[in-house]
Amino acid sequence: QVQLVESGGGRVQAGGSLRVSCAASGRTFSSYAVGWFRQAPGKEREFVAAISWRGISIRYAVSVQGRFTISRDNAKNTVYLQMNNLKPEDTAVYYCAAKEGVAVITLEYDYWGQGTQVTVST
Repeated sequence: QVQLVESGGGRVQAGGSLRVSCAASGRTFSSYAVGWFRQAPGKEREFVAAISWRGISIRYAVSVQGRFTISRDNAKNTVYLQMNNLKPEDTAVYYCAAKEGVAVITLEYDYWGQGTQVTVST
């Protein structure tokens, strides 16, 4: 069992930056792939970024490519999502998720956090 807790969300103006974190506890987190997803009001949950357990394989959604950076510190059991040049359309609840095996861009993750709100104003 893995427990995930997101933090670092908040309100920022367009063009600004935020870093959200995903802290894990429970089983050996370093062996899990982690994904970030987001869900805006009235919309489906969508993939944002994913990172393999060693941090070698990384994938991004086209909409955030070049603006967001995913990274992990296995010694701290934490995965980060650095978000730069934020846009109003990035407003959503951001969730991290973990799974054994390969990092994927679908919702097929075994463990999910409770989410953290990111709001980007004009």
